[in-house]
Amino acid sequence: MSDLQADFALARAEFVVRVAFEVPAGESVAVLGPNGSGKSTVLGVLAGLAAPDSGQVRLGGRELTGPSTAVPAEHRRVGLMGQDPLLFPHLSALENVAFGPRSQGRTRVAARAAAGEWLDRMGLAGLESRRPAQLSGGQRQRVALARALAAEPDLLLLDEPLGALDAQTVPEIRQVLRTHLRDTGTTSILVTHDVLDAAVLADRVLVLERGRIVDDGPTGTVLTAPRSSFGATLAGLNLVPGTVSASAAEGEPVSIRTGSGLMLAGVAAAGLRAGDHAAAVFRPAAVAVFLDAPGGSPRNHWPATVRSLEPATAAVRLRTTGPADIAVDVTPAAVAELGIGPGAAVFLSIKATEVTIHSR
Repeated sequence: MSDLQADFALARAEFVVRVAFEVPAGESVAVLGPNGSGKSTVLGVLAGLAAPDSGQVRLGGRELTGPSTAVPAEHRRVGLMGQDPLLFPHLSALENVAFGPRSQGRTRVAARAAAGEWLDRMGLAGLESRRPAQLSGGQRQRVALARALAAEPDLLLLDEPLGALDAQTVPEIRQVLRTHLRDTGTTSILVTHDVLDAAVLADRVLVLERGRIVDDGPTGTVLTAPRSSFGATLAGLNLVPGTVSASAAEGEPVSIRTGSGLMLAGVAAAGLRAGDHAAAVFRPAAVAVFLDAPGGSPRNHWPATVRSLEPATAAVRLRTTGPADIAVDVTPAAVAELGIGPGAAVFLSIKATEVTIHSR
């Protein structure tokens, strides 16, 4: 595992992309921002496909870009995977994946052996001899991911890797990515427009606007309490981190305990083990607000204080503090009926079926 240090500037026609950030070894960072904000430019500099006007990029102690250094892309030990898998059409799935380790200097036999192992991990055993045209979109994307990881990159760059997939394939590939980023401990940067990708895959989020980092923090913090105009649009989900209380298989009921001691019940998005770091993900509109403690099961009920009220699409967004700081969407009529304002003490409740628990 390698840490990344980047501090560089590159002038574009509209503005200057000027960023400075670090990614600890094994961490996954999502880069979010409007179209044309400079996200792909940042990846291009890291991958060695674009030269900055000034600054430095260091990976695992090696200087890749600097005043007198420009390591070629093929020698950086940086893997790049985009929404187009860009597989070699004349090569089989096995040979496509073997290209990665071959580019790192392994023998043909060793590269093929590694490729076979990675295809098996991706659930593609038996498809080794098929060419890209004989594979489905999801299978091609898995081959591309296997190729990127088989090269054992010190840094993996993911540029909208799920953007070209159909809606039925996206959850499958997102799960593959999550599992392998966790299991391999690969330092990674993910550029995406999908807030769920960030919620499931990233430890941290950077928000980029006109070439500047305007928000940087843990995923849950950035998605629920944004500090920028674009970040505000990301608050479509609540994310509450915690620890899994008891093991559960995909689709089974499961609970997490947060650092404040709150227990949140939900449904496992994938297999979870007791003690795993996880996160509960749910929509602000799924949370109900009461002035008095609701009856019934105490699970997923907790007291909170309204910090602020903000306008939202066809709703009012309440920012609340308590055992979990979350956003809640209610109707203007409900705000008037309940007499809710800043400082109001309320009780929040959400059905377990509305909560998805993801491993982190």
